Amino acid sequence: MKSLTDRFGRWLGPYAALWITLIVGGFLIITLALLGAEVYQSVVAKDGVAGLDQPALELAKQYRNPGVDAVVTAFTNIGGGIGMPIMTSILVAWLTYTSRSWRPLILVGGAAVVSLTATTVGKTLMGRTRPQHTDAVPPFEFSPSFPSGHTLNTTVVIGVVVYLMCLQMAKIWIRASVIASGALFIIAMGLSRVFLGHHWMTDVMAAWLLGLAWVGIVILAHQLFHTIRRRAHAGPAPTFEHPALTPGNETPENGQGSHKAGNGSGGGEPTPG
Repeated sequence: MKSLTDRFGRWLGPYAALWITLIVGGFLIITLALLGAEVYQSVVAKDGVAGLDQPALELAKQYRNPGVDAVVTAFTNIGGGIGMPIMTSILVAWLTYTSRSWRPLILVGGAAVVSLTATTVGKTLMGRTRPQHTDAVPPFEFSPSFPSGHTLNTTVVIGVVVYLMCLQMAKIWIRASVIASGALFIIAMGLSRVFLGHHWMTDVMAAWLLGLAWVGIVILAHQLFHTIRRRAHAGPAPTFEHPALTPGNETPENGQGSHKAGNGSGGGEPTPG
């Protein structure tokens, strides 16, 4: 028994940060999923938070004018069927280049596919009608309203991109700036849909919650994958304190360490993993 306890303690030590992430992250995922379900029930029953829909739309209409409408429309188009793929491709290409791995392509691509599928299925199942065109800013949209596809897909893509960027950043203030910028972009995208009258507020709220829950699952899956992959090696699991390989880092994420070049004297430069 003592041997088993000691072995478990030695294994838990290096992965303490991971277990904290799993416990806290798992709790948040469950909470977000339950809140998303509550929003869904409110929409179906037309009570609860669904009571925010009409007041939010009326408030948005008070601040509309041709100039603001044009700016918000241009911004919301970034999260659409053309703007989002272009932005995602640029971000993934940059992350793939800087990390020297296919991880961004796999994580962002996989997360986006599930997000698009959830959007399509959700709209088909709910069949909720959008606000009337008399309350919306053209160009009008005709697909079902719940959930907001712009918001859900933006939350997932930007959320995973922010996570991958933070893995590559060494300084806390840079990570904080990246997280704040990503959060602001996601919030603004959702509110732009309500402002233009293209979605109800609960469409956006549900999309935020479902998107964040899915991002949490992707992050936990990534952490678990590397735990299993590194289990035979010493050292902690990949966290923000042990970022991916970028120019200047000496410990690549694949756990192989730096390789010294030269005549064996140990004076060579580390090579990318």
